[in-house]
Amino acid sequence: MTDDEAWDAIVVGSGMGGLVCAAYLAAGGLRVLVVEQHDVAGGNSHVFRRRRAYEFDVGVHYLGDCAPGGLLPTIFGGLGLGGRVSFLEMDQDGFDEIVLPDVSMHVPAGWPRYRQRLKETLPGDASGFDLFVDVCSALGAESYAMSLADRDLTAAEQMRAAPTTLAWGRRTLTALFDHCGLSPAARTLLAAQSLNYGMSPSQVTVSLHANVTDHYMRGAYYPRGGGQTLAAALVEVLEAHGGRLLTRTTVERVLVEGSRAAGVGLTDGRRFSAPLVVSNADYRRTVLDLVGEAHLPGPLVKRARQATMALPLACLYVALDRPLPERRNANVWWYADGDIDAAYRRVAEGDLDPVPLLFMSFASQRDPGSPRVCPPGHSNFQVMTLCPPGYGHWGLDAGPADGQRYRRNDTYRKAKARLTEAMLTAAEGIVGPFRDDMVHLEAATPLTQERYTRSTGGTPYGLASWGRAGGRPDTRTQVAGLHVVGASTRYGTGVTGSALSGIICAGQVLGRRLLPEIQAGHVLSDPDLLPERGPDWDALTVSRGAGRRTARQRTRPTPT
Repeated sequence: MTDDEAWDAIVVGSGMGGLVCAAYLAAGGLRVLVVEQHDVAGGNSHVFRRRRAYEFDVGVHYLGDCAPGGLLPTIFGGLGLGGRVSFLEMDQDGFDEIVLPDVSMHVPAGWPRYRQRLKETLPGDASGFDLFVDVCSALGAESYAMSLADRDLTAAEQMRAAPTTLAWGRRTLTALFDHCGLSPAARTLLAAQSLNYGMSPSQVTVSLHANVTDHYMRGAYYPRGGGQTLAAALVEVLEAHGGRLLTRTTVERVLVEGSRAAGVGLTDGRRFSAPLVVSNADYRRTVLDLVGEAHLPGPLVKRARQATMALPLACLYVALDRPLPERRNANVWWYADGDIDAAYRRVAEGDLDPVPLLFMSFASQRDPGSPRVCPPGHSNFQVMTLCPPGYGHWGLDAGPADGQRYRRNDTYRKAKARLTEAMLTAAEGIVGPFRDDMVHLEAATPLTQERYTRSTGGTPYGLASWGRAGGRPDTRTQVAGLHVVGASTRYGTGVTGSALSGIICAGQVLGRRLLPEIQAGHVLSDPDLLPERGPDWDALTVSRGAGRRTARQRTRPTPT
């Protein structure tokens, strides 16, 4: 590839939003280049391997709405990937187990069953649960229907089509809790899965919470073969249609000429030209660093500077040389007490020993047939908790994206060790003692996340606030030819929200309403162009890009 080679479109970053957008643009006839700083494509959907025996998902722990006709299968199906990407069901009568000191509940798929289970668990809050579910289920249905509209609706049409969204969408979850007169335990049950978006009830909007919950009410699933299979399938579409993925390649700036996007400049001095640039990089860094305030309106720059991020995570990756005790195929959401507001206050204050909340996800149960998750008779699971924002908790004043070295910092190492111990203690309280059987343990902190994804504050969830309450950027920007996709856009967090942002962006560029098209069965790509998959097909190898598939594999180093 030569310097200043011209492309039709360049996508910066290869998270799910960037890859979906790139694949649809390539299938739509554009020559697309994807530039990724990491070793492999996938962003928070990628995996890493240890000891040639264990494979750990970084961010894909479960997905919603993946039955035939669901949103994510539809997006992949529109690229001819229906036979290449499949999803395994979790326990639809209890895919999440919420554990509080005095009460526990298995969360089922389907709003009616969810409503009934809530009322059976806390009968004293039954009327409040009815009000709450009425609002959230209606809002979820409105949002889903509007995402599939075959044209842009006028403001008046949106008001008629989404009255619940209009009434409640931008208000906080706490406001809805108050309106419903719910007890602290009921609030904790309803918001227990808030680690799916990293915000407290007083911060998150009803719209975001309702849409995430509605997503799982449509069923809980896991991609067969792990999260990396999603990225690999999209890379196959990209390359089969003339596109290219460059990994271990870092964009230093987005080039703007005459108020229009003109390509990208890399840290190694190379330049690639294109009239269309899609940034799947961290939104604040896109605005403030890659594009720069000289090319953007002052109010937008101000919103970016003043924006706050969702809370970051710490994660333990654990492998045992024995099976876990027999249990449902379900995640666990554990709270030290029955007051979720108190838990978030403790997180904000950095009071993490003992930890106030925990999420556990069991890979070896979700995909027991996978030859890479762990050897037969072993276990593979992750343990996660929220961390306070900023760097002070870790004894630092800046992060790795700004050049801060931290891995040998004594304060950081001690804080990480204390948190690891506290998380292990809480996890053993949930599933029983397991430390004597551990054959692998490593910990990742928010600084690890920032190091590999350059996300502001080390959060995988994107923006928490951006201007007015509930505000989030669209994929269009004020610079002609510049778009943004990913977890910070108004289409939501997580794999599905990011994928939705990608297909919406591609549709805006191509001038097509892609979602209604593909839901009706239209396939943009040519499946005959896709490569055959042999018995040794490896999603991680595919996701390194054609130019690096024969290079010595160097996946994610030990998180520190």
